[in-house]
Amino acid sequence: MDAAARRRATAAAMSTAAELDLAVDDGIVLSDSNRLVIRLTPCDVVARVAPITHFASVQREVDVVRQLAQVDGPVAALDARVEPRVFVRAGFEITMWAYLEPVRSRTVPPAEYAQALGRLHTGLRRIEVPAPHVMDRVAAVRRDVASRAVTPDLADTDRALLADTLRELGRSIVDRRAPEQLLHGEPHPGNVLATKDGPLFIDFENTAHGPVEYDLAWAPREVGQLRSDADHDLVGECRAVVLAIVAAHRWNRNDRHPSGRESGVAFLHALREGPPWPALDDVVW
Repeated sequence: MDAAARRRATAAAMSTAAELDLAVDDGIVLSDSNRLVIRLTPCDVVARVAPITHFASVQREVDVVRQLAQVDGPVAALDARVEPRVFVRAGFEITMWAYLEPVRSRTVPPAEYAQALGRLHTGLRRIEVPAPHVMDRVAAVRRDVASRAVTPDLADTDRALLADTLRELGRSIVDRRAPEQLLHGEPHPGNVLATKDGPLFIDFENTAHGPVEYDLAWAPREVGQLRSDADHDLVGECRAVVLAIVAAHRWNRNDRHPSGRESGVAFLHALREGPPWPALDDVVW
């Protein structure tokens, strides 16, 4: 968000928390990308704030996490003091989450990561939430790549690379007819918290149906290798699609990711150099 929007979003979150009888006198920005994540103090609630025009369904994220918590899924939960719903204020959609103190001294080891992701997939098979298919997201990204209004700075050769990758590998993934289920949609390391209770997943705004290999393609390579039940050739194809999705987002004129175009160039390079395609966190810029 730009500075003005960030101020409005923070004010909306603080006002909403105050109306919910939560003690709040400050908002500390934890993340600022396509939506704002704010730690409200002293009540220690994490507010996630998105414009009402946000591309993803905030309500679906709430429904998924609420149901996963009921089946003991490894998720960062909504704050128990607040009704589990989406609050709308000043043009923003706001959700309230429990603050979890991160274990700052360690990253999540691959074995723990893989075990937690396996538990998450088990939990996702036990809940019922309407969600799109991963290929719906691929189709949306293909439209963005084709639109010079949405991706105006994308070079013609790079536009063709992304379009061809999304079309051809998207078709190949569908043709494999792998078993499908509800997925996280983006279980990359940035969406896994190392906590005293073990790894917990956050950010379910891209939840979708598809093969588990699509989720594994967002995770570190070592995590995918620990899943003996996965089709690793399919994981590889999904990695290329993931790289293309992320690259397209970085070249979107409305993208606000802190890594900006520098990472967009790096993801295009990684895509062009494959196969084999690297895992998302192996791409550097």
